[in-house]
Amino acid sequence: MSLKVAVQMDPIEGINIEGDTTFLMMESAQARGHSLFVYVTQTLAMEDGRVFARGRDVTVRRTKGDHATLGPYRRAELTEFDVILLRQDPPFDMAYIDTTFLLEAVHPKTLVVNDPREVRNAPEKLFVTQFPDLQPPTLISNDRQAIADFRKRHGDVVLKPLNGRGGSGVTRHLADDPNLEALLEIHAELSPEPVILQKFLPSVTKGDKRILLVDGEAVGAINRVPLKGQIRSNLAVGGRAEAVELTARDREICAAIGPELKRRGLLFVGIDVIGDYLTEINVTSPTGAVALKTFTGVDATDVLWQRVEALRTLA
Repeated sequence: MSLKVAVQMDPIEGINIEGDTTFLMMESAQARGHSLFVYVTQTLAMEDGRVFARGRDVTVRRTKGDHATLGPYRRAELTEFDVILLRQDPPFDMAYIDTTFLLEAVHPKTLVVNDPREVRNAPEKLFVTQFPDLQPPTLISNDRQAIADFRKRHGDVVLKPLNGRGGSGVTRHLADDPNLEALLEIHAELSPEPVILQKFLPSVTKGDKRILLVDGEAVGAINRVPLKGQIRSNLAVGGRAEAVELTARDREICAAIGPELKRRGLLFVGIDVIGDYLTEINVTSPTGAVALKTFTGVDATDVLWQRVEALRTLA
C-alpha cells in the first residue's frame, strides 16, 4: 500500500538527522513505499474552506550534510494526501494552535497524526493532570499564596514553565531556597501563563524515562540520565540516553493512559516517567525514537506506519 504523506515540520535542511524522530519517520515511510512532501507552517493557507500548503516533494537518505533531495516548490491542497504528520516543534503558542484549526478542516479525510483537535486539547503538562493518581504532587497556578502553601507542604520542589519544552526554564528549589520568589517574578514578566510546581523526586538522578506509545500501546523506552549535579535529563540540555527495560509500574501507567490516547486519536505519544510517577504526556512532536532504535533495535516509527496503513485501509 503506497501512501502520499505530507510532513508539517521545521525546515528539513536544518535538522540533525542523528537524533531527529521526524527524519526517522520519513525514512521509515519511504522504505515502506510512501511518497513524501514537506512544508513549514508559514506556507499554510485556507481559501474558501480549502487548505493548502506550499512545499516540496522530497526523498531522504541517512547521509549527514546530504540528507534530502528536494523538488521545486508547489502549492498542494492538503486533501490530496493520505496522511499528514504534524511534527513542527513547539512552543505550543497561538501560532501552533492556529495550525491545528486549519488541519482539523482536512482530518480525518486526510489522516493527521496526531489528531489536531486532540493535540490542541492536550497541552502536555496539563493533559497529565487527568491522571492524578499517576503523577507526583502538582500545583498549576500564578497565585503566590497557593504557591507558598504548596511549598510549605512539600518543601523541595521543581518549578517549570507551563508551556516550556526541552527542559528549558526548569529549576529546583530546596525548602529554604530564597530565590523562588525572584524566579516567579521573572516568569511573570516573560509570560502571563501559570507556572507548575511539583514535589521534587530524588529518583530523577537515576534518570527520566521516555516511553513511546503507538495507538495507546507501549513500544519501548529509553532512560535519559542528567549530568552530575543537574536535575534536567532532556537530551537537548545534555542528558545522556541509555537502554532501559519497562518495569511493572511503567506498564501499569501505560495501561492506565493507553485507552484514552487511543480514543483521542493520539497515535504517536512520548510519556515521561520518573521513578513511579508520570510527569508529562508529550503529543506535539515526541522524540526518542532514534535512541530507542539504537539501543534496542525497535523502530517505533515503523510500528507507527504499520498502524497508519491499517487505518487507511479501513477508511
